[in-house]
Amino acid sequence: MKIAILKETAAGERRVAGTPETVKKFKALGAELVVETGAGAASSIADQAYVDAGATVVGRADAIKGADILLGVQGPDPVSLDGVKTGAWIVAGLNPFGERARVDAYAGLGVDALAMEFMPRITRAQSMDILSSQSNLSGYKAVLDAAGAYDRAFPMMMTAAGTVSAARVFVMGVGVAGLQAIATARRLGAQVSATDVRSATREQIESLGAKAIFVDDVKGIEGEGSGGYATEMSDEYKAAQAALVSSHIAKQDIVITTALIPGRPAPRLISDAQIASMRSGSVIVDLAVEQGGNVEGAVAGEIVERHGVKIVGHKNVPSRIAADASALFSRNLFNFLSAFWDKDAGRPNLPDEDEITKAIRLTHQGKVVNERLLSA
Repeated sequence: MKIAILKETAAGERRVAGTPETVKKFKALGAELVVETGAGAASSIADQAYVDAGATVVGRADAIKGADILLGVQGPDPVSLDGVKTGAWIVAGLNPFGERARVDAYAGLGVDALAMEFMPRITRAQSMDILSSQSNLSGYKAVLDAAGAYDRAFPMMMTAAGTVSAARVFVMGVGVAGLQAIATARRLGAQVSATDVRSATREQIESLGAKAIFVDDVKGIEGEGSGGYATEMSDEYKAAQAALVSSHIAKQDIVITTALIPGRPAPRLISDAQIASMRSGSVIVDLAVEQGGNVEGAVAGEIVERHGVKIVGHKNVPSRIAADASALFSRNLFNFLSAFWDKDAGRPNLPDEDEITKAIRLTHQGKVVNERLLSA
């Protein structure tokens, strides 16, 4: 069983899908590990560290040749997979809806493409969930990015020259990223409030010491979709939420938006008029900017200014903390493969009827087989 850890080729991608820690763990299962030259360099992992862990460091062609499993952070370009073994597994974040042509190309190559972001939100798959592990770091980094762009202090400070007021931070969307953003902003001493369309998050917000901002006069709308994700809301709820947010956002110094709906463009949460209501020098960080953005005027990969408000739209935020993001991502991959490891066969085995298999397998035996893709 040959497992290859590939070097990422996407622009700005600094993470790597395997670390010396996971190399050792795979070796303990009996696998042969090869790492593409320079794969971990952007995550501060030298090639020698992989060698010391028991892997062989080789060029891309040699890494791919004969590999049974190819590990990546983002899906490798099919053109770069010359010589890939028929039936090999590609295990990575594959952006299936955004890169459907690439998925079709994987089918044409005869490989099994396994999309880790399609991992179901079930108890036994929690340790395999790349969305949660990477979103956690995104929420943390969003607050640090906001602090860097904000030209005032976060905590209240009592000084001989007078008092500095605490920054007011508003988090919109209380999933994994939002909860971490709340916790981080609180640790930095900010006054924090948060909102979400899912009523169940109120208790989570308050448990972190933040103020919950919710629409209470529109009944019967919970906003809870399958797997704990948010769903699209009714027009009635949207109108009520917009009115509430407009009155609250005008008083905030920093806003962090994290709202995403799987397989659909990010919902618009902040309008240009709402931005204009904020005081000059305020900061908005849009973590959904790559999926269309929660904020009107946000630009992917840029920090723009509108009405004196900075709108931060960094791409691939987890990659901005590459070392820790790589460590968590690679553990997710190991936890997944090791959970299905057949000791007698010396390799992982994915039962066709297992709910994890059905959720993440995009291609098999030359065909696209994933129901979510086929029904999209």
